[in-house]
Amino acid sequence: MPPVAQSLEFSVVVPVHNEAGNVETLITEIARALDGRAFEMVFVDDASTDDTRAKLAELKGKFPMLRVLGHRKNAGQSRAIRSGILAARAPVIGTLDGDGQNDPADLPDLYRQLTRADAPDSLKMVMGRRAKRKDTAWKRFGSRFANNIRKRMLNDDCDDSGCGIKAIKREAYLQLPYFDHMHRYMPALMRAEGFDVEYRDVNHRERGTGTSNYTNFGRLNDAFSDLRGVTWLIRRRRNPGGADEI
Repeated sequence: MPPVAQSLEFSVVVPVHNEAGNVETLITEIARALDGRAFEMVFVDDASTDDTRAKLAELKGKFPMLRVLGHRKNAGQSRAIRSGILAARAPVIGTLDGDGQNDPADLPDLYRQLTRADAPDSLKMVMGRRAKRKDTAWKRFGSRFANNIRKRMLNDDCDDSGCGIKAIKREAYLQLPYFDHMHRYMPALMRAEGFDVEYRDVNHRERGTGTSNYTNFGRLNDAFSDLRGVTWLIRRRRNPGGADEI
């Protein structure tokens, strides 16, 4: 695991799979949004079958703050996010989806809210909330249905668990249990660990190019299985309220 570089403020982690048509625009937008900050971008290619990896390698020459990781086998979005955060060198992590629907212009506000001087010590994540989603009616219905079930079962006070744009304290993320699809349950997992989560309305856009890697039925099938596991995991956790060296 790389040591945290104190000279870096912010590491932006982006998982991508078959997003060759979107990565250059997204990288350009991230660089523009964070101009003047000490930051890095960590793009994690989850074994794409198109030209995503070659495109990212080419863009490293144009964007010196860009780092590229490549999974040898497809492992899913949660694993790609985890690989990126493990490799990241800043104490604060930004995440966003690789399809261009999250707006990098929201990253500075999320960062400022998380790191503000009067933030409670327990605040470890600020999560985006898509106020006006640019998805199909069918996709919005599936998300609302899954969100309502999740909120009732986990009581996590999150209206939009599928929003990919977040600002997270790296040390807090590394204390969370890893499992496939964990990125959809971050607020509940943070709260179970004794951390606070805040939310902020963010912009949402049409997908750039390509097609979604998810379907409603696929999400719902995974969600029912995951919810049982997350509920069990949270119930079985015991929080010591911190540890003091004596």
